[in-house]
Amino acid sequence: MNMQLLKRLYSIYSPSGKEQKMIKFLCSYIKQLPGHISVSKDKFGNLYVVKGESEAYPCLVSHIDQVSYCNHSKDFKAVETRDIIFGYSPKNRRFENLGADDKNGVFICLECLKKYDSIKVVFFREEETGCRGSSEAVMSFFNDVRFIIQPDRKGNSDLITSIGYSELCSEEFIEAIEPEKWNYKEEGGLMTDVLTLKEKGLETSCINVSCGYYNAHSDEEITVKKDLLKCLLFVEHIIEDCTGIYPHVQEDPYFNRYEFEDEIYDILNNDPTLTAEDLYNMYSTSFPHLQQEDYRRICNDYRMFWYGDEEDIYEESMDEKNNNHGKR
Repeated sequence: MNMQLLKRLYSIYSPSGKEQKMIKFLCSYIKQLPGHISVSKDKFGNLYVVKGESEAYPCLVSHIDQVSYCNHSKDFKAVETRDIIFGYSPKNRRFENLGADDKNGVFICLECLKKYDSIKVVFFREEETGCRGSSEAVMSFFNDVRFIIQPDRKGNSDLITSIGYSELCSEEFIEAIEPEKWNYKEEGGLMTDVLTLKEKGLETSCINVSCGYYNAHSDEEITVKKDLLKCLLFVEHIIEDCTGIYPHVQEDPYFNRYEFEDEIYDILNNDPTLTAEDLYNMYSTSFPHLQQEDYRRICNDYRMFWYGDEEDIYEESMDEKNNNHGKR
């Protein structure tokens, strides 16, 4: 793997809405790659890259924004050890967010863009704020693609083939990529760019795949190098061996709001002081089909089930939360 490129991506701080430095770097880097490559930008600032000529292209997508609760220090470094990479500021003696979610995906896109003669790639802005970039995607760009891969998942073995009750790909595509031979297994995922593309009418098979990052959105985020390499090799296998076209038309999914209640109950069990508004603000992208009134109903049902008329239990937990907040 090109570790110099990977660490260069980590060094570019690109929070949602402020991805200009990353866009500038990508345009510069792509222009020096061999082959006939065109780069265009839509009105939202997403980048569309086409290399070579083909009747049907493999296509990769990733997002270029990151979630971080503090700016990178001027002396930020991506520190490489034998097994992992982490972000660190020597001056401040603190760990800092790598942005491996989803710069690991950006890295895989660039490596494949360099290696293959014909390929399409899209770099989306503001995925972390509700897939705002992909919601503005130029859908005609995908008319001649064979499939779409998004490397944007934690861990090393998840193959996301559905999100909520929305299927992303055909059974034929799953069989063709042979996930079991590469130690990937099908899982359900959370809101991300490929789901947005499907909701905008994309009729092509898509997947999201684990790409070796852990502790996303925190200053303790790390990349496990062998897991990132595993993803890169898996993506290369799909590009090289899955040469067919894999259509997939998303049917109107059956959706039952009550199916998600257990998950939200678990969240409330961990912190009973969360309000319906808190849940909506924190998890609206994870449960995109739920509206604010659904969270209110679930919260009311939860309080009634667990506390009955003992509202003082909830009030005590709120008082404890407020007291702890005041001590910080």
